[in-house]
Amino acid sequence: MRPMIAIPIALTILARAYLRRSLTPLGLLAAAVTATIHALHPSALPFTLLLVFFVLGTSATKVKHEVKATLTLSSSGSSGGEGPRTSIQVLANSACASILCVVHVWFYGVGGTPAVCYGAGKNDALRDVLLLGIIANYAAVTADTLSSELGILSKSQPVLITNPFRSVPKGTNGGVTLAGLLAGAGGGAAIAATSLLFLTFCASSTLNAASTFLLLTALGTAGTLLDSLLGALLQASVVDRRTGKIVEGPGGLKVLTNPRTKFQKQSDGPARRLSGEESRLINSGTDILDNNQINFLMASIITISGIVGGNLLSR
Repeated sequence: MRPMIAIPIALTILARAYLRRSLTPLGLLAAAVTATIHALHPSALPFTLLLVFFVLGTSATKVKHEVKATLTLSSSGSSGGEGPRTSIQVLANSACASILCVVHVWFYGVGGTPAVCYGAGKNDALRDVLLLGIIANYAAVTADTLSSELGILSKSQPVLITNPFRSVPKGTNGGVTLAGLLAGAGGGAAIAATSLLFLTFCASSTLNAASTFLLLTALGTAGTLLDSLLGALLQASVVDRRTGKIVEGPGGLKVLTNPRTKFQKQSDGPARRLSGEESRLINSGTDILDNNQINFLMASIITISGIVGGNLLSR
């Protein structure tokens, strides 16, 4: 992408994030590095998708933020709700795409001209694979972000994806609602539609605009479902025993609990006021990964799936 276009756009977005406190200082640095890497790709598409993801994600975070803050608790004891995103959160969502941009630069150098059309065959197979992986990454993380930020506002109670007959508190890892699923599908469709504005398909390619749109929307929807599944299996959802609300760690990190709390009953022993970690217990899941690790794992799987699926459809 041309520096004279990328630089002012990136500075504007970073300034907006700084003024609105959407990112921490290290988050701003990570975002600046990520934007630079994406701008090195000859096509404007990777950089554009990064911007679309950021704008949609931060906008969704602001939707009824005061309401969402009352639905969960922070591990510090205050109201919940998504705060400024950290550098780890930025990288968890964009690292896969950044790696593919770096691989493109490694093989083809900085700058240059983008491929004339998508699906040209063996000569441009690697270019196509790398670009499709970048798009798949943003279809997944955008869908997951919108699903999480908007799904929690659903009027219906979420159910655990591994046990649809069990209702769980809002904010539970692995909790799903129809509204959240539709929001995720919309996020994937937004990335798909944006991508089609930049892609020109070769006449010899079996992929076309319609099949690509459906593939990317499906990948986005699959991403939000996969994130819920991984969260239900590999991430602990910690609930506050006094309020019944989910406790969230800062920046997507793990929430500490008292090891004894899992095995205590509220009626055990004399009545006393619980405080700190004693008031928390693991309501579902297993304490193996934190939210950022889940996001990166999901994005990696969907990125690879997009590359493989696109290759199969283009044969």
